Amino acid sequence: MGRPFIEFIQAQALPWRRGGLPGSPEVEVRELSVDADTAATSMLLRYPPGWRLAGPTALDVDEELLMLAGDLAVGGTRHTRLGYAYLPAGYRRAGMESAGGAVVLTFLSGSPAGSTPEGCDSARLIERASGLDGDWGAGFHPRFPPGAGRKILRQDPDTGEQTWLLGTMPLRSGSRPERHPVAEEMYLLSGELAGPVGVMRAGAYFWRPPQAWHGPFGSLTGNLMLFRTKGGPLSTVYTEHEVEFSWSPEHRPILPEHLREYGTPLPADGCAAY
Repeated sequence: MGRPFIEFIQAQALPWRRGGLPGSPEVEVRELSVDADTAATSMLLRYPPGWRLAGPTALDVDEELLMLAGDLAVGGTRHTRLGYAYLPAGYRRAGMESAGGAVVLTFLSGSPAGSTPEGCDSARLIERASGLDGDWGAGFHPRFPPGAGRKILRQDPDTGEQTWLLGTMPLRSGSRPERHPVAEEMYLLSGELAGPVGVMRAGAYFWRPPQAWHGPFGSLTGNLMLFRTKGGPLSTVYTEHEVEFSWSPEHRPILPEHLREYGTPLPADGCAAY
């Protein structure tokens, strides 16, 4: 079964619940999507001010994180806004803490069953990166509409799976639907994005299965998005024909049954991304 097709849900509409981390019931979680086969989960974690977890510990699943707000120290590595890490299963954490509290976009490769013997795949380890550092790339596809830049955060040395930030300028739009041979996941960090199923605001999330046609898209405000692929690196096929783009599409998200009650649109009022 895997993950259901979600395009799109606003994270702000989902409830917070306690128990986001094993052994830390005070950490709250908003589940964005879950793989029914592997228990891999995409979620927001909200750490309260003064939170601490004694170490050393090591999860038995991979954890990928991007900071949305606040501060979080993983061992001796401190992350703040747009801080990023990829911590493979077995990565030793000499404790964790958040002085001021934090909201963290978090991806787990499965359901943590507790601690595991120390020792991780160092080729896949990224202890610290930041969306505020490094260069933006452009021209990554000849049919990708101009006015956007991409910043690669991670490419898996074995599978080729990628995580990157995509930023676009205001008043940019496309005219061709597209698809990819891999699953594609996105979280909208700022701005808005208009497409065939509605207008996404900051905090919007989608999970697309491989080969799902989508687009075209445009943004009045410009935006910043986090993308991930599952199943390999990103490649794109565009239609040969162009289609009409709308700046004010009807709100008709694609949602599984359990999320439909949360599928209402958000007003255009500059909402926070969580």
